[in-house]
Amino acid sequence: MGRPSLLYALAATLSLSTSIPAFAQQAFNRIATFPVAENLPADMDPATPTSSEIITASEDGNILIYSDSPLGAVGFVDISDAKAPKAGGVIKVEGEPTSVTVLGGKAFAAVNTSESYTNPSGKLLVIDIAAKTAEEACTLAGQPDSIAVSKDKRFLAIAIENERDEDVNDGAIPQMPAGSLQIVPLADGMPDCDGIKTVDVTGLAEVAPEDPEPEFVAFNEAGEIALTLQENNHIVIVSAETGEVVGHFSAGSTSVEKIDMLDDGALRFDQKAENLLREPDAVKWLDNDRLVVANEGDYEGGSRSFTIFSSAGEVLYDSGADLDQQAALVGHYPDKRSDAKGVEPEGIEVATYGGQQYIFVAEERSSLVAVYRDTGAAPEFVQVLPSGIGPEGVVAIPQRNLLVTANETDLVEDGGARSHVMLYELGEGAPVYPMIRSVMVDGQPIGWGALSALAADPSQPGHLYAASDSVYGGESAVFVIDATKTPAEITRKIVVKRGNAPAQKLDIEGLVADGEGGFWLASEGYSQRLIPHALYHVDADGMIDEEIGLPAELLAHEERYGFEGITIVGEGEDRMLVMAVQREWKDDPKNQVKLVAYKPVSKEWSAVRYPLDAAEKGWVGLSEITAHGGALYIIERDNQIGTAARNKRLYKVALDGFKPAPLGGDLPVVEKTLVRDLIEDIRSASNGYVVDKVEGFTIDAEGQAYFVTDNDGVDDSSGETIFVNLGRLDAVN
Repeated sequence: MGRPSLLYALAATLSLSTSIPAFAQQAFNRIATFPVAENLPADMDPATPTSSEIITASEDGNILIYSDSPLGAVGFVDISDAKAPKAGGVIKVEGEPTSVTVLGGKAFAAVNTSESYTNPSGKLLVIDIAAKTAEEACTLAGQPDSIAVSKDKRFLAIAIENERDEDVNDGAIPQMPAGSLQIVPLADGMPDCDGIKTVDVTGLAEVAPEDPEPEFVAFNEAGEIALTLQENNHIVIVSAETGEVVGHFSAGSTSVEKIDMLDDGALRFDQKAENLLREPDAVKWLDNDRLVVANEGDYEGGSRSFTIFSSAGEVLYDSGADLDQQAALVGHYPDKRSDAKGVEPEGIEVATYGGQQYIFVAEERSSLVAVYRDTGAAPEFVQVLPSGIGPEGVVAIPQRNLLVTANETDLVEDGGARSHVMLYELGEGAPVYPMIRSVMVDGQPIGWGALSALAADPSQPGHLYAASDSVYGGESAVFVIDATKTPAEITRKIVVKRGNAPAQKLDIEGLVADGEGGFWLASEGYSQRLIPHALYHVDADGMIDEEIGLPAELLAHEERYGFEGITIVGEGEDRMLVMAVQREWKDDPKNQVKLVAYKPVSKEWSAVRYPLDAAEKGWVGLSEITAHGGALYIIERDNQIGTAARNKRLYKVALDGFKPAPLGGDLPVVEKTLVRDLIEDIRSASNGYVVDKVEGFTIDAEGQAYFVTDNDGVDDSSGETIFVNLGRLDAVN
């Protein structure tokens, strides 16, 4: 397999144009990532929570404008050079901006100024994009949500949600006051506040008709407004010219098969959900007669799908389980949301590039954007795009062949990833992402994620194995990978079993093929959860046939951060299993960890100490070990992410200097040699931010070196899995 960074360089440098032959493959690929925190004012704490939510672009496509609810601001990003976005600063708006749109040189922001749920209020701001100044234009009828401008530039439509208090009556509706739709006439590009029409949409929905909660608005070319009432599971069509309701219909319900409905740490797509209310969020028109909605769900529903309706309410297409299944194939399925709404489609964008109309579906919980080609009938799946955590806003800039996502989640208070804006370009070539994906078996995806270990088949080049950690502890597994394909392909899932049931109380962090068809596994213990530190041998079918607990000399000093890798050294009676301990245990000097050895024949335990690099921030530890060509190769990493990441390094320890001593006495300290800094490999692989968990490394039978990252099962994570072939080991350093 070629290096993803090389594929990316090819794809990203070619822009779509009329000169591209019709038969050339085209794909969207990410070209830049902008952390929203870079827009914070210089006098503000850089750890201040901030977020990019709904996003739009100036008419020339050179400036991005987004709403930032936590900061109470509207932010700007200069993308004149799309591959190098620049901070454009923010405007504080004295309230909570909920949505933005653009007309000419002005941006219009809907701002929530409510003092309570029962006394909602809002305002419309007019922002001069060039001067970055704002003035209040109109007082709104309540708490606004979505805003849009008509195609003929004559009207603004604003959904006045007047959202419910989820702490009252378990969030059930009705909760007054009711929401509405406001239509604002535009004169010479400015709002005519005296001419605002307030459209009453009560009495239409089957669910809580007295309390509509409008969510999203969109215009078609005929001047009609599509308005979703998410909690009411309803869609309303309104004439912008007259303010009259010209149609309305229930979004209905649907049944979905071959999905995962259980939050149980196991990815099994063999279940069915019936009569799910769609409860649509975002809506866009495909043409004057068809509209598409993202069925996020909120109050009681969420069908995990997107639906195309006729303007009369006929269901023309529903994606069913496709979003969940496509996410599962690329390791992004959020198992912890299985008993809720799965990937949770929230945002929708529709745009035409080079004569082809696309549908983009932003999935809040899988942190993906699914791309479909509009065929006029059933849409054709094209690809998925990796986004930051919680993509909500999506804006297409087809005149520049760009697509932009706004990812709202900011985990700064937990030391995690910040909110990001991400840019993609449509060009000639193949998708860079995913770098690894699974296949469908019997109509169901092989679900995977949280790849915490990587190993090579000792005899077959390009034939690798990976394992998932405790995120999927309900069905711990070894995955068979064909790395000769691009993307690499997970072809089989071997469930680790005791008897006839999936083995429990495992946290597989180390994996090595035994050369006889089976595997040795290293499980990282966590005593508080009754997970033992242990080694396991499994046969080719995943059956545990040997279990080895740690000796008292080790357990007396145990910590949570235990074995993070396992490899095999030597032959016959001298054969040793060598395990890397992630962080210092109670008997370790600061910045030294153990490499522990175990001889299965003699049952002898021994160890050496390994010197860690000092951490600039957080901690540094080990996450993988593999033996090859007279050396132990070790992944050393910090726990930092994005611009804070400093240490994602591959070291080696010569085996002739690896002399483990018995436990309980003085342990020798090995010498390490830097082989490669992996940070640039991670960054250039997909033009995203640097993820923290480089958890797997191996070298195949031909000397090709590979590494993979652990995506934490899409739990407070973007879900991205970076899988890279570094090339032949002799060319790596």
